[in-house]
Amino acid sequence: MRGLLFLISVPCPASRICATLKAIMLRASLLSAAILLCAAEAHSAQPFQLQPLQQKETPVSHHAEGPFDVKMVPLSADEVTSGTGMARFSVVKQYHGALDATVKGEMLSYGNPASGEAGYVALEEVTGTLDGRKGTFAMQHWGTMHAGSFELRVEVVPGSGTGELAGIAGTLTITIAAGGKHSYALDYTLPAAK
Repeated sequence: MRGLLFLISVPCPASRICATLKAIMLRASLLSAAILLCAAEAHSAQPFQLQPLQQKETPVSHHAEGPFDVKMVPLSADEVTSGTGMARFSVVKQYHGALDATVKGEMLSYGNPASGEAGYVALEEVTGTLDGRKGTFAMQHWGTMHAGSFELRVEVVPGSGTGELAGIAGTLTITIAAGGKHSYALDYTLPAAK
């Protein structure tokens, strides 16, 4: 059918002949579409009905920021990490400000941060309120350190939101000020209220 529609739009020097050909081709393509619809209806148990396009809800963008406290405790190696260069840590955080929540998680790291070469991943469950909405969601961290520069990506795990935070998506930025004070900025979306 794409070929037929292409021919319909091609300019032709003999305009009268081309106009007739274009009309025939347009009728043929419409007839083909009608035949396909009839065939689909004949093979279904219920009459075929065209469904209106469903408009997706436009998520509403939000921004939350504030300080947070973090406590990391080394965990003993398990049967998988024993004998490797990997280290495990429990992570407990308390977020303040627009995100008033507690966090429990686990981090897995490799390398030597003191030398400026390392990487880590972590998963955390966040429980509390975000801009007055109560629920939980999870965040995933990916961090690398190379030649003294640090790259970090923290994202809300898709499908992890519960309660009034169901459908949450977003990214979190962490800032560590001189003296070790931690702060966050969370840019997130939630489905529009119904």
